[in-house]
Amino acid sequence: TMVQTAIVQSGILQQFNDIDLRTNKIGIFSRPVKLNDQLKEGDRIEIYRPLLADPKEIRRKRAEEQAKKK
Repeated sequence: TMVQTAIVQSGILQQFNDIDLRTNKIGIFSRPVKLNDQLKEGDRIEIYRPLLADPKEIRRKRAEEQAKKK
């Protein structure tokens, strides 16, 4: 089975409308793959989407809130 076929058959594209296979990167166990790559038994497909927030900004805000509580 190809990566793209497995993704389509999983139904995840209907659950998450923001996933676009033309723009989102795809990987197997953190290694980038192409949509037409063949899957092997036990492969876990990962769909990488953009972060919703900058992790540095979140940590900074959390630190500011903790400082205010002290």
